[in-house]
Amino acid sequence: MIRHANDVVRGARLTAGTVIVGGGPAGITLALQLARTEQSVLLLESGGLEADAKAQALNAGEVADATLHSPPDTYRQRILGGGTSIWGGRCVPFDPIDFEQRPWIAHSGWPIAWSEIEPYYAAANLMCEAGACEYDARLAVPGGMRPVIRGFAPEHFDLNGIERFSCPTHFGTRYRARLAAAPNVSVLLGATVTRLHTSPDGTRITALDVRNQHDIPFQVEADTVVLATGGMEVPRLLLTSNDVHAQGIGNTRDLVGRFYMCHIAGTVGRLRIAGPRDAVWHGYDIAPDGTYCRRRIALRPEMQRQFGLGNVIYRLHHPRITDPSHRTGPLSAIYLAQRFISYEYAKRLVSDTPPTAGIWLRHGVNAATDALSTLRFLTHWLQHRTLADRKFPSVIIRPRTNLFSLDFHAEQEPNPDSRINLCEATDRFGNRQLRVDWRYTAKDVETVTRSFELLRRDLAENDVGDLNPVSNETDIETVIRRDGAYGGHHIGTARMASSAASGVVDPNGKVFGVNNLYIAGSATFPTSSQANPTLTIVALSLRLARHLTRIARHTPNVLTQEAVAAE
Repeated sequence: MIRHANDVVRGARLTAGTVIVGGGPAGITLALQLARTEQSVLLLESGGLEADAKAQALNAGEVADATLHSPPDTYRQRILGGGTSIWGGRCVPFDPIDFEQRPWIAHSGWPIAWSEIEPYYAAANLMCEAGACEYDARLAVPGGMRPVIRGFAPEHFDLNGIERFSCPTHFGTRYRARLAAAPNVSVLLGATVTRLHTSPDGTRITALDVRNQHDIPFQVEADTVVLATGGMEVPRLLLTSNDVHAQGIGNTRDLVGRFYMCHIAGTVGRLRIAGPRDAVWHGYDIAPDGTYCRRRIALRPEMQRQFGLGNVIYRLHHPRITDPSHRTGPLSAIYLAQRFISYEYAKRLVSDTPPTAGIWLRHGVNAATDALSTLRFLTHWLQHRTLADRKFPSVIIRPRTNLFSLDFHAEQEPNPDSRINLCEATDRFGNRQLRVDWRYTAKDVETVTRSFELLRRDLAENDVGDLNPVSNETDIETVIRRDGAYGGHHIGTARMASSAASGVVDPNGKVFGVNNLYIAGSATFPTSSQANPTLTIVALSLRLARHLTRIARHTPNVLTQEAVAAE
């Protein structure tokens, strides 16, 4: 059943066996798994079925350094489906090394092993609609995927790992009917949780304060409470709920909101590849199930250990758009249309180099003289991206010469000084807004700098290409600061640990010291890996659902909604 919180009368008290706060991929995955049990489930989503400006305004906040991090409301979506309503669909599992305690990466190590999450990746792949759980380029398509660079056998990097792409699946749209049909699941839209209340001794959540879109208050009680509101809103709710826990729930060691990670990502270098154009493939192969797949250039785990580096991958990318010397019509067309490109693409595809009349003219000449390529690109984009159910994942433009740049996507070292906190400004409910203070470390810079040099060496020794930084990228830290924190990957703010001395939640996601409060999602990740977080969010949510199913057998499961009035 899916209802709207605007139908709830003032002062009502709703009760359930399990209440899940947040209708993104973590919350929806949990609800669908618990739908297979007899446990009553109430899923509270602040947004509705469509984007709503009033709900979205609750994501507002401030950023300590706006040059390093986007505004807090840029990527977070208050809508059923959460961030999957705007994601790109990239699915990649974490690597075994990501779970290890690595002496060269401060605050690394998960309290669970990779083997404890690996069994859930296949089901997570299905949930995300990313096809088969096969991440080896030699097996993903019959006969193996095309090589990135023919004849390239690097010493320091593995070329057989791939990324698979979801449709991208909007969880709210895709799973709405299943949620509505589940007899033991109720979804309440437009229901914003503003505060958590605990027992006098602080060991149990006794009630949740909720407001509907008309700002009418009501409460929810449950045997088990799960926060699945994302890496920013989880710490905000915990810190706001300070009636009994003076520093906020779960924050006795001042760890809530700390260790905030995104990914270190950007575009760097100028790579000219030797040989014919058909010796290079930087696009996608299509698996038999229709999934788009792409190879990655990944720093090997043994090299991470040898050189003391974080996890990092590279992808071949088209040459820098701003430089018209690429002579490629589609790239120049993108440059000319930069004002009409979405925030994320504009940030990644168009640099902040001030344009000049001469630059604009040269791009115009490219677009005109290579008009056929531009038309082919636009036709392909319309057919395979705009109108397709399974969308072509990204802009892939073959340069007229074998000239490329490199995209990098690197793990961020956990840093307790990088944090989400509360500022003085308040939302319409009187709760303090977020303050984002994202920081990187010297290890982050070293990981990208050293791995770039290792890749440069491998390319030269294999005689397949010449890789160099461009003039304004000789200092990798400049590149990191230019591109800043990557998108909507909000990680680590309620980290998982073996004890309360080093984390906020235990290996099952339960908040230390609070017996019925769990956290789902990337807020619990102790480290970020090189991988996008969504697939692992879903895998960990499946694991948490199994745990909650076990404990639900020993708790009441009553759901009452007498307070929900018919219109």
